[in-house]
Order: sequence, then structure tokens, then C-alpha cells
Amino acid sequence: MNRFATSLPPHVFFLISAVFHYLGPSFAVLLFGQISPLGVAWLRIASAAVIFALWLPPWRVIAEAAPKARRLILLLGVILAAMNMTFYLAIERLPLATVAAIEFAATIAVALIGLRSARNFLALGLAVAGVFLLIGFKIAGDLVGLCFAFANALLFALYVIVGHSIARQGGASGIARLGAAMGVAFIVASPFGFSDVAKLATQPLLILAGIGVGISSSVIPYICDQLAMARLPRASFALMLTLLPAIAAVTGAIVLRQIPGPLDLAGIFLVILGVGLHRPADIESPAEPSSEEQRALG
Repeated sequence: MNRFATSLPPHVFFLISAVFHYLGPSFAVLLFGQISPLGVAWLRIASAAVIFALWLPPWRVIAEAAPKARRLILLLGVILAAMNMTFYLAIERLPLATVAAIEFAATIAVALIGLRSARNFLALGLAVAGVFLLIGFKIAGDLVGLCFAFANALLFALYVIVGHSIARQGGASGIARLGAAMGVAFIVASPFGFSDVAKLATQPLLILAGIGVGISSSVIPYICDQLAMARLPRASFALMLTLLPAIAAVTGAIVLRQIPGPLDLAGIFLVILGVGLHRPADIESPAEPSSEEQRALG
């Protein structure tokens, strides 16, 4: 696994993650009419947890981990469960573009932590401008939906930070700990979504759709995230997340015939320009924890 992970540029794994990031919601659309958002979130988490457990039992990973690593696994599991549930609760009430805009604002904050030069601040400014041209920032009137969206954004930022700390252990080790964290997420989410899914026992096609959501939204993207995070500084990874709206626009044009307009094309150009201009700070090595992470981990 480590040999394979180092044979490809980390940006390749990021792009794979980004593509599958948008396949998951397409499966989830099939389920919203039949099951609650918390049920969809549970199906996503449960199917991913089972797939990871078949590779390496999560209890073994947790038992063999050092105390600090064990705390990170447990923390990531709670984050994954809460992040998935708040995401689906948010998109039930708000347009996906609004939830995405709030979510990307959180990743921008993570990127700010690792900036060390005027060049990188300029890169960030270009990326932010491109994101807003692509998806805008329309505040809807649903306050409950907004609360879920902001909670999801905060949790997504925490996922980037904690996931990066786990990824520093290496490709295979990071994925094993990710699988263990998904097992923790399964336990945390079960009281909220299992009862809704139990009603689908006589509808195997919906169960299969839920498994597709888990594979597309949690297994493939999270594994690729770990492989990318292991070799990219945290700020660089967070800034690259701004490429997602551009990838979504291109995917929509190819698959759904949603041809981007002039503002969309300008946004894509600005995002790509910003990511291309960004240069990781020399003092933030992907192999060593930053000072703030060392303090956080005790």
C-alpha cells in the first residue's frame, strides 16, 4: 500500500476523491423520498464501516494503537458521524450550493492557518473569489438549516485537521485508523438512524443504493484523502478543496449537460490559478506535526 501510495502524485488521489465526492449525493437523491436524512447518513456510515472492517477489524486497530493515536481515532469517529448527519440534515432544508458555500468557508479558515507568505495569501484570495463566482453565498431563511450547515462546516474543518494528524502515520496505517474511526462513527450514529433504515428490510434496492452512497461518499473519497493528506501539508490540502466547485461544474457539463456560463468559467479559472500559485510553506512538512498539533495532542 505504501509503495502504491508513493508511486502517484498526491494530487491524483485528491482528484479521485473529488470525483467520487459528487457521485455519493447522486445516490442519496434516490433515498431521500423513502428514508429520513439521518437514515441515509446511517446507511452511508454503516456500509463504509462494514467494508473497512472486512479489511481490518476496527477493535484490533484501536487496541494496538498508542494512547495518543487511540484518542485521535475516537475523535475522528465522532466527527465523521456528526459531520455526515448534519450534512444531510442541512441539504434537506437548504440548497446544496448554500451548504457547500458555508462548508468551503471553513476550509478556507483551515488554509489560513498554514499560510506563510504574500504569495499564498494571493493564491487564497483568488481561490475564494473563484468559489464565490461558482456557487455564490445565498443565505436562506431557514435558521435551523443554517445551524446544521454551519455545524457541518465546523465539523468538516475538524475532519481536515484530525484526518491530517492520522495521515501522518503513513498511507496504510492512516487508512487502517480511518477504518477504525468509521467503526466508531457507526456506533455513534446508530441510535439516530438505524430505526429508519430497519423499515427498508423488504426493499433491497434501496439498501443497495445506500451501500452505493457509502462506497462513493465515504470509502473511496476518505481513503484517497488519507493518501493525499499523508504527503500534502494541511494548508495545501485545505486550499485544494476549493477545486471541488470547479470539478462539480465540469462534471455537470459532461454528465448532466449543464454547460457553465461566463461567471462559472471565470470562477473555474480563478480557482485553478489560485491553487497553481499556492506554494506550501517550507516550515510545514507533511511528515511532521505542526506546533499547534503537538500542543493539541498533548
